[in-house]
Amino acid sequence: MATETKAPAPSTRRTRSPRTRRLLIHIGLIGFGLIMLYPLLWMVSSSFKPTAEIFREPGLIPWSFTPSNYTEGWQALQNPFHHYLLNSAIVVAGSIIGNLIGCSMAAYAFARLEFRGKRLFFAIMLATIMLPIHVVIVPQYILFAQLDWINTFYPLIVPKLLATDAFFIFLMVQFIRGLPRDLDEAARIDGCGHVRIFCQIILPLSMPALATTAIFTFIWTWNDFFSQLIFLTSPDMYTVPVALRTFVDSSSQTSWGPLFAMSVVALGPVFGFFLAGQRYLVKGIATTGIK
Repeated sequence: MATETKAPAPSTRRTRSPRTRRLLIHIGLIGFGLIMLYPLLWMVSSSFKPTAEIFREPGLIPWSFTPSNYTEGWQALQNPFHHYLLNSAIVVAGSIIGNLIGCSMAAYAFARLEFRGKRLFFAIMLATIMLPIHVVIVPQYILFAQLDWINTFYPLIVPKLLATDAFFIFLMVQFIRGLPRDLDEAARIDGCGHVRIFCQIILPLSMPALATTAIFTFIWTWNDFFSQLIFLTSPDMYTVPVALRTFVDSSSQTSWGPLFAMSVVALGPVFGFFLAGQRYLVKGIATTGIK
């Protein structure tokens, strides 16, 4: 009578090793994430501490819970803090609209049109990505001063309409190149010109790239400090980053509690806008491409 042979039991090391490896990876990622989040958590915690306790008790738990930092910080400056939030919202909205219009039109020209010097102009456009803002800020200031635009929002918004952000142009060019040209040819057979092809075919299909542009423009413009500090000289025109700077006074005591409280308020729109457009951001980056 034939004896039944049992299959060898799977090795315990083989079954547990991948699980252990994944567990260690997740623990490491969680630990690294907590290290990255610690400054943010410390700022949120410090916004509820009295100013005298912030650096004396550097822990995350506020022993003296003080929500009055938010009310004091809201009214601490020359104008209520919502005035500076409104100024930032105006600059951000104009920058988003300008980048969406200007960069998308420039990207369509580079991706679909044929004209003399196209490769040269595209290379020059890409080269401008490597130029830091400190190189061009002086000529820009002289130009805007001659136009009498200093202490207005025009220097922060109007250049966006002229497609000055090469990164977004390159992003959209790569996305539009991935769209089949058969759609353009079919539209031309139906009598469409470049304007209708751009508005009715390319733009609707480029929503992921447009959403990515809008999200990055919002974050970069909202957090921009240098150019807004240069072009905005009146406290009534200050945006949120410049207004937060006025809390720090080198000649007197700094109100750290209200400063941290208003910094938390300033981060709210960034987190909200990012979370609202996160799926579009991931889709736009995933479908924009290195081909």
